[in-house]
Amino acid sequence: MKNFVIEPLKGFGEIPFGMALDDAVKILGAPNFYEELSDMEETGNRSIFYEYDDLDTNIYFEGITKSVAACFETENKDAVLYGTKVFDLNRKQVMELMRENGFSELEEEEEDGEHRISFEDALIDFFFDGDSMTAVSWGVLVDDQGNII
Repeated sequence: MKNFVIEPLKGFGEIPFGMALDDAVKILGAPNFYEELSDMEETGNRSIFYEYDDLDTNIYFEGITKSVAACFETENKDAVLYGTKVFDLNRKQVMELMRENGFSELEEEEEDGEHRISFEDALIDFFFDGDSMTAVSWGVLVDDQGNII
């Protein structure tokens, strides 16, 4: 993957939300690690976690009938959000950038020594250690058939 553009509610680079697992693997190759996180017996959920060390990115695939890209988590320092290298931003700059691009449902929380800034209307979380961003996680909701809700 050459394109590290974070697109809230749309995808990451060449991988849009809703892309089938097999199609994503054709683009990215085999992951360094994967794990099925399904809880079919208790909740009926099925999630597959793919870790790509060379991209500093994880992808979660969801859906029972068809597994599709539903969530990304990246620590890739080249990741770009709205034309800006997101890992160069501090907390205030992230909040300003998201608001400038139409997102306003902001929530902040301290969790295990990490500060999280979430925009619920974008389904995106920014994680900070002090004022340094450590990770970004964003996704969409997917039904059992692999359709984006």
